[in-house]
Amino acid sequence: MTDYGVLFRELAIPRLVGSANHAKVREILKRELTARGFHVQEHSFTGRPSKALLGAPRHIQGINLIAQRSLRTVPAERTLQGVNTWLVAHYDSKGQPISMAVRLLGFVGLVLGLVGVLVASLPAAALLVISLAVVFQNRVNDNSAGAVDNATALVTIFMTIDQLSSSSGVGVIFPDGEEFGLVGARALTADRADLFADASVINLDGIDDSGRPIALLHRAGRTSVAIAEALRARRWRWLPVIVDGIALARVARECVTILKGDWRTMRVVHRPADNTTRVRLDGAATVAAALARVLRAA
Repeated sequence: MTDYGVLFRELAIPRLVGSANHAKVREILKRELTARGFHVQEHSFTGRPSKALLGAPRHIQGINLIAQRSLRTVPAERTLQGVNTWLVAHYDSKGQPISMAVRLLGFVGLVLGLVGVLVASLPAAALLVISLAVVFQNRVNDNSAGAVDNATALVTIFMTIDQLSSSSGVGVIFPDGEEFGLVGARALTADRADLFADASVINLDGIDDSGRPIALLHRAGRTSVAIAEALRARRWRWLPVIVDGIALARVARECVTILKGDWRTMRVVHRPADNTTRVRLDGAATVAAALARVLRAA
């Protein structure tokens, strides 16, 4: 039986794309998938990070993991047939000088300040200067273990598939480069759109113990609505967050991103405080149980 706490501590280490820890976590994920009877394919890509990230390299190289349970006798080129649902969670992490909460406030202030400057408001000009100072802290480092973002979601996926039959039509995708602007997910939509055309995508991004679940319905469908109901989640069509579901929804039959947290969660994401000491995995277990119930009934 899997000790999810041990697995969580293995995964929740600083793992910026291209680092030694990043490669280490990828091998751990492949180990866990293979142990559960999954055939794992690597999808390599090169992409441009978001221009909003200051100090980022011009290009990053990453590897998406694509996995489906299959018999060893099935040829590799056939192992992706029959998947009707993809469980998705990015496996890279990043640190930043400011938390997600401060960054969001900075961008909101920037917008308000720009509007105010247009009407020659002195307070708005001051707000603009302060917001610019905040936004210019939107730099990338490797000092966050990314426990909530996104090791909790990785563990939630393993908890979920451990409650499903090995014959279920559920596959797993661990995209890379999400923290640089959905680079891996965008590469998947460009190179492997065929994977998603007839499938539901359930993207998990940040599953804290506290807070109510949120269902970000990028493209609603029967499965995504059922999951939102099972979790008693708040439903949104749009939120000021950047998640892989935004990219994957363009090619999937339906797509939902599940998040769980509150303002305290946003205050630690991308900071050194986002570590294993503040997470018990209660949220992960709750979300996994609900996902498994829905998927078994599908």
